[in-house]
Amino acid sequence: MVALTAAGALAACSPSSKGGATTLDADADVTLTWWTGQADQAETILEGLAAEFEQEHPNVTIKVSSGAPSTEDLLQKLSASFAGGTYPDISYAFGSWASELAASERTLDITEQVSEPDVAWDEFSGAARQTAQPTGEATIGFPAVVDNLSLIYNTTVFDAAGVEYPTEDWTWEDFRAAAKKLTDASTNTYGYAYSVSGSEETTWQFWPHLWQGGGQILSEDGATAEFNSAAGVEALTFLRDMAVEDKSVYLDQTDTKFTELFASDRIGMVTSGPWTLYDLSVAGTQYGVVPLPGTGGKHTTVSGPDLWVLFDHHDLNRAHWAYEFTKWLTSPEQDVRWNVAYGNLPLRASEIESPEFRAQVEEMPGLDVMAANGENATEPRPTVAGYVNLSEAIGTAISQVLQGQGDPKSALDGAAATATAALANK
Repeated sequence: MVALTAAGALAACSPSSKGGATTLDADADVTLTWWTGQADQAETILEGLAAEFEQEHPNVTIKVSSGAPSTEDLLQKLSASFAGGTYPDISYAFGSWASELAASERTLDITEQVSEPDVAWDEFSGAARQTAQPTGEATIGFPAVVDNLSLIYNTTVFDAAGVEYPTEDWTWEDFRAAAKKLTDASTNTYGYAYSVSGSEETTWQFWPHLWQGGGQILSEDGATAEFNSAAGVEALTFLRDMAVEDKSVYLDQTDTKFTELFASDRIGMVTSGPWTLYDLSVAGTQYGVVPLPGTGGKHTTVSGPDLWVLFDHHDLNRAHWAYEFTKWLTSPEQDVRWNVAYGNLPLRASEIESPEFRAQVEEMPGLDVMAANGENATEPRPTVAGYVNLSEAIGTAISQVLQGQGDPKSALDGAAATATAALANK
């Protein structure tokens, strides 16, 4: 955040601040720079789509590259490019960077354009739309990749225990009861698994419990952590009771073992996303997928949407074509050839019935349930600069409590104090 804000002070002397076209000429020759943040097959797919767009629009040239050695390195690369005026027209960005990028004062605001009916902005999930609008005002880009957590259950484990499969109407109490029945100490079989590494894996598994109970992560102004509300305490108490009293939860210190144990029929249920389905299909694991259990009829899930962020070079022609290309790229016709072809969830609800997506579902059953579960992704994870420290604070608290160390309220109160202090320092 410091680097991005400092870069803003250099705007007056950066090359881009000299500007370009002040009147739109849609036929003028334009060169766009696009940092995809991708590699290997994903990069090849996107390069092919850029070439196709160039063929349809001969006046547009798109310089495509990954932008950095890895996606994680893109934020630092963007920070440096702001200072030198060499930033791209379009870049892939993790959703967690959205507020920082908006604060750079280099992003385009496309709110007016995406309100046009032909964009069908409402087809993107609520979490994706809100991530693209980090301040609640300016829209800085389009969703690029979406996911969500769903409940995956191992039918072999369920059948062996004589337990009925989960349904889309399950409550958390239904879930807890089933996890207890599925657990068998004699065979080291557990009903459920949860990360206690203290990482973001630990944290984001907790957010649906908080949201379904009516809680929020942050105050409305984003300055104070509020996950230690009554809803937060109730959620952590529920998980603690499963782990400590029922002993039905495999506590994973690594974030990796629980998937392996699930695939080998040692865990009955996990909450995970589409990335897990390929591994399960390869392993030959028998499984099913439903939305997360709910509370009060709410089955809110958590999503980690990433973005195609658009940047302002004070050139109306470049801004026009950067928008038109990104709009084209995220349309259903192109997305089935990018996200769907690559094995990601489709960006839009309208793609769920497409032949391309149905073919992927044949390969990875349950992918359609996860795609439909996007309608339950109504809450965005915060994109504030202090989120990493906030996640570490609550992740540590959750891990300790699930391992029988401390009580939920005291742990969450301490984590909220640490998180709020971290937010104040950003």
